Amino acid sequence: MSVKSQHNNILLAIIGFASVVIIVALIGYFTLGRSPEIIQGEVEVSEYRVSSKLPGRILEIRVKEGDYVHVGDTLAILEVPEVEAQKRAAEATGDAAEAISEMADNGARKEQVQGAYQLWQQAQAAADIAKKTYERVQRLFDEGVMSAQKRDEAFAAYKATEAQVMAAKSQYDMAKSGARAEERKAAAKQAQAAKSAVDVVQSLLRETVQVAQAEGEVSDIYPKVGELVGTGSPIMSIAMTDDLWGTFNVREDQLEGMTIGSTIKAFVPAFKKEINLTIFHIKDEGSYAVWKATKASGQYDLKTFEVKARPTEPFEGLRPGMSLIVKD
Repeated sequence: MSVKSQHNNILLAIIGFASVVIIVALIGYFTLGRSPEIIQGEVEVSEYRVSSKLPGRILEIRVKEGDYVHVGDTLAILEVPEVEAQKRAAEATGDAAEAISEMADNGARKEQVQGAYQLWQQAQAAADIAKKTYERVQRLFDEGVMSAQKRDEAFAAYKATEAQVMAAKSQYDMAKSGARAEERKAAAKQAQAAKSAVDVVQSLLRETVQVAQAEGEVSDIYPKVGELVGTGSPIMSIAMTDDLWGTFNVREDQLEGMTIGSTIKAFVPAFKKEINLTIFHIKDEGSYAVWKATKASGQYDLKTFEVKARPTEPFEGLRPGMSLIVKD
């Protein structure tokens, strides 16, 4: 066999091998195609936390996790003895101020003067108690046991009772000496102020009964019955199940076709069904969420965007935390 024939055979073998490789590659490309990229997200829901303006002890919890509540339903009851005491003191002061105002208008009798004196003494006793309470709370605060807010509340209550003592004393003095027109006006204003103080305490007392502000499902309950909760501490979370959406983290080269108001299809593995979602939010997640280039040449960093989309139509059974799959 000549050298030329050998070269031709080798060339034919190389061409045949290359042809087989190309044919196999083409078959694989057209048969399998490129595998779609997966964008995975999950269902989220709006929540609000139930909390109180007052520190207190959980006396009763009327719901349990998973319950559906309506606006106005009672959720929890707190025990706040200090506010109850303030209420009684404010009501007593209001009654006293009203009585003294009437006395100023009608003129004081001997019995009324004596009554004003007793009210003054009653206010003084209340101030003594408030002072002792404040001093006790101050000591606890110094020891690190009591919060600054609790100390401030006790101080405010102490100062309020001091003011009540001064008001009662002035009313007693006025009852003894008789009231001028200006004094009668002042007595009426003090009675009005005392009534406003009662209204404030009544408003605070309403915080001891926590009610639902919106319809939803109780998702979490934090304290147990008997535990103390501070001002603003969350008692429970309510999931507003009529406000569901899906959240996806999408690389920017996968954003094609995703705009505010556009519709995407997502597969819900929990139900093995697809749902339509309408995009309402697209936001850059910042430099901390960047897909780094794998090669130094011809590549660039790709940012990640947060995409949120709501179901176009209600989907029964959709729950927070369920996965949503979008195929690019």
